[in-house]
Amino acid sequence: MAKLFESLKIRDLEVRNRIFIAPMCQYSCENQDGVVNEWHLVHLGARAAGGAGLIIAEATGVVPEGRITPWCPGIWNYDQVAAWARVVEFIHSQGAKAAIQLAHAGRKGSTYREWSGKGSVPLEKGGWQTVSASPIAFEGYEAPRELSTSEVKDLVGDWATAAKHAVLAGFDAVELHAAHGYLLHQFLSPISNHRTDEFGGSLENRARLLLEIVKAIRAEVGEALPIFIRFSATDYREDGWTVEETATVAKWCAEVGADMFDISSGGLITGVKIPSGPGYQVPLAEHVAGEVTQPVGTVGQITTGTQAEEILKQGKVDVILI
Repeated sequence: MAKLFESLKIRDLEVRNRIFIAPMCQYSCENQDGVVNEWHLVHLGARAAGGAGLIIAEATGVVPEGRITPWCPGIWNYDQVAAWARVVEFIHSQGAKAAIQLAHAGRKGSTYREWSGKGSVPLEKGGWQTVSASPIAFEGYEAPRELSTSEVKDLVGDWATAAKHAVLAGFDAVELHAAHGYLLHQFLSPISNHRTDEFGGSLENRARLLLEIVKAIRAEVGEALPIFIRFSATDYREDGWTVEETATVAKWCAEVGADMFDISSGGLITGVKIPSGPGYQVPLAEHVAGEVTQPVGTVGQITTGTQAEEILKQGKVDVILI
């Protein structure tokens, strides 16, 4: 396990090994106020005690309507910052580092958690009008409202503020969630982005929101804090987002301050065939790794230490997310 237990330095952050815990939604802010609690402390703290190098906290709303469900966490106010600080303090006490995934669910927001219902949560039950690049619904959910150009620009500031709050809570890195069909992915993919303004059309335009967010966060937090980006490398449909586009946009993100790319896949649409199996997303991560000089992480049905070590020994990717 020589490679798996090598430390990794990203900007000023040194991580004790190459085992990162991927963000996992818990849907457990029972007061629906975005404030994490003992559940999150134990869930994330146990992984730190288990020996992982870096723990990435689950998709956390940069604004209230950025949450996937009303039970998801947020980081738009100081009550949330204080609650997260307690979790981070324990992670650090176990020798691990802590990152947080900053997210906006877009058209996949305002939904029920699996054990509370199905589909979109109505307004009268705590749901909200969702927003997206274009007014195209995700199957089974209410249609979103298209964001105006000025609203898209305002979101950049929301992400930068969330990153500032993450620093206040003590997090060592932030990850931008541009995967799994959530808002940044909705802008990137031509399937969900039919805009005619500066945020739609060409690849440069579809990537503009993500790039502006990376720039704004880098300006907000300075040079020390690493910025990760999670991409879905393919929509698994010919007219969708591709691994080649992922690699191109990753290079652009690196130029404006991103430091690591965490490569997953899918999530934008239903009804596609995903070739699932052990390590099925590794080739996607390796493709991106071949195009960038920054570290790349891979995730998905990597279930043993031996398998993880073999992936790292191939020398193409740098981190295993589990």
